[in-house]
Amino acid sequence: MTESKAYRKGGEKVYRSAWGVKIVRVALLMALVLVAASCGVGQQPSQGGGGSGPKKICMMPKLVGIPYFNASEKGAEEAAKDLGVELVYDGPTEAKAALQSQMIEQYIQQQCGAITVAANDPDALAPAMKKADEAGIATGAWDADVAKDARDVFVNQATFDAIGKELVDVMAEQTGGKGEFLVVTGSLTAPNQVAWLKAMREHMKSEYPDMSISSVEPGEEDLQLSLDITKNYLRANPDTAGVFGITSVSLPGAAEAIEQEGLEDDVAVTGLGVPSDMKPYVNSGAVDKFVLWNPVDLGYLAVHVANAQIEGNLPKSGTFKAGRLGKVELLAEDEVLLGPPLVFTEKNIGEYDF
Repeated sequence: MTESKAYRKGGEKVYRSAWGVKIVRVALLMALVLVAASCGVGQQPSQGGGGSGPKKICMMPKLVGIPYFNASEKGAEEAAKDLGVELVYDGPTEAKAALQSQMIEQYIQQQCGAITVAANDPDALAPAMKKADEAGIATGAWDADVAKDARDVFVNQATFDAIGKELVDVMAEQTGGKGEFLVVTGSLTAPNQVAWLKAMREHMKSEYPDMSISSVEPGEEDLQLSLDITKNYLRANPDTAGVFGITSVSLPGAAEAIEQEGLEDDVAVTGLGVPSDMKPYVNSGAVDKFVLWNPVDLGYLAVHVANAQIEGNLPKSGTFKAGRLGKVELLAEDEVLLGPPLVFTEKNIGEYDF
């Protein structure tokens, strides 16, 4: 039997059981534990999602408002609907890594189960992506990779070698495999563009030794800037054999410059673009062929991969089943491949609506 203790309250003796005091203390402690649990205090983060995070996928393009990433958003929304997950698709209005880093910090606060980004700079985004991983969020990249130690998986649209070789082969077909060429890129630090340029140079060296890249100019994903760069370069270098526009903004900018300068029969143009932007230039003859993949499918695949990360069932090798795309290949434990690049011409461009 627990001893009772007495104390005075307003001149009246009140008895209090020591056992009762312990009960009150235990009840209070339990209440505090419940409050802490509801606030997430003491919970261990789930490494890479692992199925314990919320079914919310936060997906970031390099920038919003251009046809390429609008098409990717369309595919992402389709996949999110099929899978029954919440999708947040947003990005900066300029292709700047600093703005992306700020948005990743915001995504971390939004209770995302997975964050996947198309990087403007692989290393600049690494600190924010590592912070997301430490918070128990599954991390990934799509379209353009981040530093490998700052994400769990990369969804690659096509191998860098395949894209670089296709671009060079298309240009060589038009120029006889000879000449000096201008490349208008988006950013000098974008990892996919850097890798494509490396593959292009290596393919020229091995297969077309009379072809060379004389200059690489950043168009900063700005149509007018890409147009102006191309015009000014061609005026200063009239012997240029062709122009590569290796982003979906720089290619139509380069093609428009060729038309405005009346050089359709003198300077070849190819690169990476979307059919909706390039159809007028293909029809006019300014562009014979150009290269890409299906950005709708890329966005669709990126959401399927992020969802598999959250659920903890993304395989480490072999193939991965991604909805209507069927089985897609894993190039490595941390890389999923959409497929080979497509070549668009006057004959097939009408088959695509992005």
